[in-house]
Amino acid sequence: MAKPYDKPAGPVIGRSTPRGDATARSMAATVACKVQATPLKAVIVDDEALARGYLREMLRAHPEIEIAAECANGFEAVKAIAESAPDLVFLDIQMPKLDGFEVLELIDPGPAVVFVTAYDEYAMRAFDAHAVDYLLKPFSAERFERALERARARLGEHAPPVARPPEQRVDRIVVRDGARVHVIPLDKLDYVEAQDDYIALHSGGKSYLKPQPIAEIEGQLDARRFVRIHRSVIVSLERVARIEPYGKESRLAILTDGTRLPVSRAGYARLIEAMEGGGSGGR
Repeated sequence: MAKPYDKPAGPVIGRSTPRGDATARSMAATVACKVQATPLKAVIVDDEALARGYLREMLRAHPEIEIAAECANGFEAVKAIAESAPDLVFLDIQMPKLDGFEVLELIDPGPAVVFVTAYDEYAMRAFDAHAVDYLLKPFSAERFERALERARARLGEHAPPVARPPEQRVDRIVVRDGARVHVIPLDKLDYVEAQDDYIALHSGGKSYLKPQPIAEIEGQLDARRFVRIHRSVIVSLERVARIEPYGKESRLAILTDGTRLPVSRAGYARLIEAMEGGGSGGR
């Protein structure tokens, strides 16, 4: 049995000792050192080799930033970003295959995105998409440093994910399927169908799932060519062959390939209005 004057076997919890304080400070310093030494990963995306080289040169002054990948087009960018999970992406806008905004649609939220482009007309769209900054070529080292400061600030806070502005009109739709990317031109799109938190894009007998609300894709499609005929269906006017009654107050839209789609009362009114306004198809 321990006597009242016996010393405890170890330090008492809640009571500091000189040795314990020194150990705690040493551990804290080690952890802090490890955190500071952890580099940020960056991906550079630009179809011009000189532009990629210039960004690479700017980043030489920052050994804490590791260049995880350099990409010459949007397809390479989507693959590299998925594989490397970077903290920071320097992204050109006008590129072959996929443009910068389409790349944004296909990557997982997380990295801070800095647009780097020679065109100033995309600035508003970029900031609507919650980009960190917009570097207009040619830019100085000082301007690049300000962009880096903003990126670090963004990475330290809970900011909204980068995405295409919801009302931005599109002329094609991009869908990521694992490591593959499908590009669907609007003239190849037959109809869109809501499926829980996804939409199914039907084109040429094939279906592609994309995580997007149907209301959002509706705002991105040309209303002169696509009509929401039901709460869960948007159809291309060019694909509507005829409309048939179905039950008391319901109708079906019969497409040129024989597909039958439900038409609500409000959807029927919108469909007739669009057809009479110059769309194709018949009643």
